[in-house]
Amino acid sequence: MPSAPAIPFNDLSRGVAELRGELDTALARVLDSGWFVLGGEGEAFEREFAAASGAADAVGVGSGTDAIELALRTLGIGLGDEVVTQANTCVPTVAAIERAGATPVLCDVEPAAGTMDPESLRQALGSQTRAVVPVHLYGQCADVDAIAEVCSDADVVLIEDCAQAIGAELRGRPAGTIGKLGCFSFYPTKNLGALGDGGAVVTDDAELADRLRLVRQYGQTDRYRHVTTGVNSRLDEVQAALLRVRLPHVLRWNARRAEIAAAYTGALDDTVVRPLEQLDDRRHAFHLFVVDAPDRDAFRAHLDEAGIGTLIHYPLPIHRHPPYHGLADGPVPLTVSERLCERIVSLPIYPELTDDEVERVATALRTFA
Repeated sequence: MPSAPAIPFNDLSRGVAELRGELDTALARVLDSGWFVLGGEGEAFEREFAAASGAADAVGVGSGTDAIELALRTLGIGLGDEVVTQANTCVPTVAAIERAGATPVLCDVEPAAGTMDPESLRQALGSQTRAVVPVHLYGQCADVDAIAEVCSDADVVLIEDCAQAIGAELRGRPAGTIGKLGCFSFYPTKNLGALGDGGAVVTDDAELADRLRLVRQYGQTDRYRHVTTGVNSRLDEVQAALLRVRLPHVLRWNARRAEIAAAYTGALDDTVVRPLEQLDDRRHAFHLFVVDAPDRDAFRAHLDEAGIGTLIHYPLPIHRHPPYHGLADGPVPLTVSERLCERIVSLPIYPELTDDEVERVATALRTFA
């Protein structure tokens, strides 16, 4: 009897197939318009994304990395300034800080869910600190209220990295609307994914939104008139049109992700594997479903034998990558980040998983000794 087909960690083709007709129509609309950068699709998407995000304004940019870089540039943060973020994030968070000309500094995270530890942050702040970038890792908000208090005491600005947190909330407030600026990624694997790169910055500050629009296009007010320095980072019309098709489905997709997460959590009740916690007063977007596995290799091998794909997000903390070894000598120990990176595993959780596939994963989880 043939074995059941493998369950890949992700399958982007399923999401495309679900909306293929609408995506084709949106693409044709752009092709027929003859306008491919900074046009009506981008403007419409910015309005729609701002409304969906609970923010007054949204500015489309080229990627989530660009979003953080432009947020820093817009606030005048660069050479000689330090920006604190957490050690267990993806490298793009730190790369964006460096691209703005600033110096990254790392703090540690709390052990239950891997979000920024406010007390570690407090100890990591220095005289050159100008901004803090908490990462809403795996789809769950950090305790931005506690982090904001630390930032207020030190007179530094808070910028949220919401790349994995579209649809997440903290105490009823959407991710990205609690700090000064919120930075989003539309990389294809995200809960709201483009069919290429894309990103956005949201804010309730109209002046900052206007300045973001200058900085994303060389500091240009109109053709060949430049009033400030800037870069080239624009959400193109094709991606904006495709994102407009997908945006209305995010709440439904996130609800499906939560259903899958609940099934996995229940299946792990009697095992030594622990899901990272859903913290109080949060709505989790479940961009990823991440577990703490004491014997990670054995756990992954067990799932692999069952035909279930897994990944690790992320196998190394920032300061263990060769270009960033120097960040290990920062002001605070990074013990929790290091421990989590040795034990975490991500399970399949895209909304197009069938009920049968979810049950197959759950069965494999239950049978892990």
